Amino acid sequence: MNYTHITHDTMISLLKPFTDHVHTITTDNGKEFSQHQQIAKELNAGFYFAHPYSSWERGANENMNGLIHQFFSKKMSLKFIPEKFIKRAKDLLNHQPRKCPGLKTLFEGFNNELKLGNPSVALQDCNPPFSI
Repeated sequence: MNYTHITHDTMISLLKPFTDHVHTITTDNGKEFSQHQQIAKELNAGFYFAHPYSSWERGANENMNGLIHQFFSKKMSLKFIPEKFIKRAKDLLNHQPRKCPGLKTLFEGFNNELKLGNPSVALQDCNPPFSI
């Protein structure tokens, strides 16, 4: 299976509605991001790669990975998990209060910042809403 195209298509479909607010993207060095130039161009955003073995450069992502692993083991393939279980985990994670200003949930923080016209604060401080 070609994860390069799946990654490209998924990133574009999820982030395209927010192109006015997506300024940069930072990922690991996985081969699934080999179409990074096309993604950056389509979203008009800078695309950066974290240094190898420097997970702190993607802290929000690493934190969310840990939270996801509370629902699904690291070795578990998501393709065999029924969609209703993935949706339930996503909903719980998006509506769990965080240590962000005011203990907002990801959903509240992101939507409040969209209303204010400045979602980059929510994306930076509170992580974007998790979506599969």
